[in-house]
Amino acid sequence: MNGTDTKPTAHLPKKPKLFQTLISDSEIQSEFSHHDSTIARINNGSFGSCPQSIISAQQSWQLKFLRQPDHFYFNGLRKGIIESRQVIKSLVNADHVDEISIVDNATTAAAIVLQSVSWAFSQGKFKEGDGAVMLHYAYGAVKKSVEAYVTRAGGYVIEVQLPFPVASASEIVDEFRKALERGKRNGRKVRLAVIDHITSMPSVVIPVKELVKICREEGVDQVFIDAAHGIGCVDVDVKEIGADFYTSNLHKWFFCPPSVAFLYCRKSGNANDLHHPVVSHEYGNGLAIESAWIGTRDYSAQLVVPQVLDFVNRFEGGIQGIKKRNHDVVVEMGEMLAKAWGTHIGCPPDMCASMIMVGLPACLGISSDSDTLKLRTHLRDNFAIEVPIYYRAPKDGEVNLVTGYARISHQSSNSEKVFHDVYRLLIVSSSMKNNGQPFISAELPSWLVLMVSLP
Repeated sequence: MNGTDTKPTAHLPKKPKLFQTLISDSEIQSEFSHHDSTIARINNGSFGSCPQSIISAQQSWQLKFLRQPDHFYFNGLRKGIIESRQVIKSLVNADHVDEISIVDNATTAAAIVLQSVSWAFSQGKFKEGDGAVMLHYAYGAVKKSVEAYVTRAGGYVIEVQLPFPVASASEIVDEFRKALERGKRNGRKVRLAVIDHITSMPSVVIPVKELVKICREEGVDQVFIDAAHGIGCVDVDVKEIGADFYTSNLHKWFFCPPSVAFLYCRKSGNANDLHHPVVSHEYGNGLAIESAWIGTRDYSAQLVVPQVLDFVNRFEGGIQGIKKRNHDVVVEMGEMLAKAWGTHIGCPPDMCASMIMVGLPACLGISSDSDTLKLRTHLRDNFAIEVPIYYRAPKDGEVNLVTGYARISHQSSNSEKVFHDVYRLLIVSSSMKNNGQPFISAELPSWLVLMVSLP
């Protein structure tokens, strides 16, 4: 599920621990019994979900620190962080554990990479007006980081204007090439490309391997893949992808407690220019060591990664099985909603991962970002439905356009009630009428018609 990448090239951790007894449905329910069962939880993409056994493992680490902080610091912390980095190294197929640093989240990882670009401008390595390319749909916090580190340092930022809805990965590739051409006009050089693996809003899997290849052909100095949703959602093999930097959160789709992420930095001469933005006693000892101690704080989320991998391997097929099931279920839900609402999904199924964009009925009248927030708040406060809403502004000359989209997520933690949650969204939608008529437009199975007709 990497856009144009069609061959099954998924990398698996070496010699994963095998569990003779797979996790049962009742055990899954027990692991996530702390979730509020009254909420239709269709938004795993924002904050993820953490099982009770991992919460217990995290609390065990916290107590080790609180009981004897000095022993924990000198004899436990560093060893535990290295073990977590070793797990991540195997998961993403890195060459060496030194290429893996553990940080709070993908936003921190972006700051590390962009900080080094800013220094390159200030030190004269890059010239004022040299460019950085990023997707128009880049995550908002990363856009702000680009503004703070690159634009302020004198860099010229080019946004790739991606289509949405998108019909194929080739549309993204074509727009990316155009953006690189703009970035190289008047003798400028493109110093950095920031590419999402999965855009957040709207959610689309980007053909990262092909875009990285284009960057190499066009002489882009460095490529940073922002894969906040990567691990547990799409295949991640950093050597196949070929970027200089790759980051992913582990709390979104890999069941870690919030918050923890990794930053992969391919070994090169530029590696020594990377530093954690929080400077502490380990400054100068390499990014991985710097990141492992940024002062007194709670490191427990970073220490439970080995236990999380054990939990993941209790599912049939391990991480690969979870990704496939999540993808299949979310596509089924998305297509069902689109049929019921008489709309469409935002991209082909092979460009979805564990999230899918579904067009909302035009009669909702979504005409601004403010409208999406109002609708999302209305669904949360009045119907206990948690789902992100996206506004797609119409272009000149477009008519009868779907301007609102719901982003539907599926994670294995919600398997037992996910269809009930989506049906609740359908029931609510049937109560939002257009001139007195429900906007559920498709012919639905009789049992589902009964459900959505309930008062």
